[in-house]
Amino acid sequence: MTLVDATLAKPEAAARAKRSPAERRMARLGLLFAAPSAILLAAFYIIPIVVLCVFSLTDYQLGALSMRFVGLDNFAKAFSDPVFLRSLWNTVLYAVIVIPFGVLLALGVALLVYNRKKSRAFWEIAYFLPVTATLVAMATVWQFLLHPSLGPVNAAIKAFGFEPVAFLSNPTLLIPTMALIGIWQVLGFNMVLFLAGLTAIPKDLHEAARLDGAKHPIDRFLTVTWPMLGPTTLFVVVTTSISAFKVFETVAVLTKGRFGSETLLFELYLEGFEYSNTGYAAALTLLFLVIVLILSIGQMVHMDRKVHY
Repeated sequence: MTLVDATLAKPEAAARAKRSPAERRMARLGLLFAAPSAILLAAFYIIPIVVLCVFSLTDYQLGALSMRFVGLDNFAKAFSDPVFLRSLWNTVLYAVIVIPFGVLLALGVALLVYNRKKSRAFWEIAYFLPVTATLVAMATVWQFLLHPSLGPVNAAIKAFGFEPVAFLSNPTLLIPTMALIGIWQVLGFNMVLFLAGLTAIPKDLHEAARLDGAKHPIDRFLTVTWPMLGPTTLFVVVTTSISAFKVFETVAVLTKGRFGSETLLFELYLEGFEYSNTGYAAALTLLFLVIVLILSIGQMVHMDRKVHY
């Protein structure tokens, strides 16, 4: 310890020594109140992440009594595994479709619903219902709707004189079809968030913009509404991105991974629970978490510079 460090440490030690019994008691009470949250944080987040990292470096099989340290072999295997690479590509393609349409369509619906007077409550409930429904049950409904011979969608297509479309067995149409279902599911939740953001915008700003020459509603939207919705849009984009990368139920119910429709979470499920490759599944889970983390931080950093609070 240098002379400067010793000089700085002495006042801090003296200050701690001069604390009254009441101050020390309050400090202990503070630690006592923080302890439950700290224990829960460690039990549900920190410890599982540590265990996950340990498993990812082994060849552990679910139920095995022993395991072997393999280092980074699981990660190297992932990037040479065609199934994992296909699931990664499918997830990225799914997200590329769901994120922009899930955000922009929700904003458009929110703008339309916000201006309603008598029927606003009805439209809010109608669009929000898919959020409250169980996605597994709704995926079963979509499976019937898109059935090539029994579904009403193909019945309408045949009524117009076209051949029925195999939405759930054509590898080219599988991911776009599931992405449409994903957009349908996130639309209501995002709409509610945008409605809250629109309600928070002072109406005086629109009147001021009108007086300044923004006569057309589009001009007022671009100069007032859209900039003021910056924080809401940032939150909606990040949450929609995370939801898109977490797609699982739709694949599990509609295709069960057939026809090359695997996604990241479904591949994790297969490796961890169907094939019992716990070590490899742990490595894939870490890769998934890193991808989502990088995506979320990148969006926050990029969009936060353009947001007006």
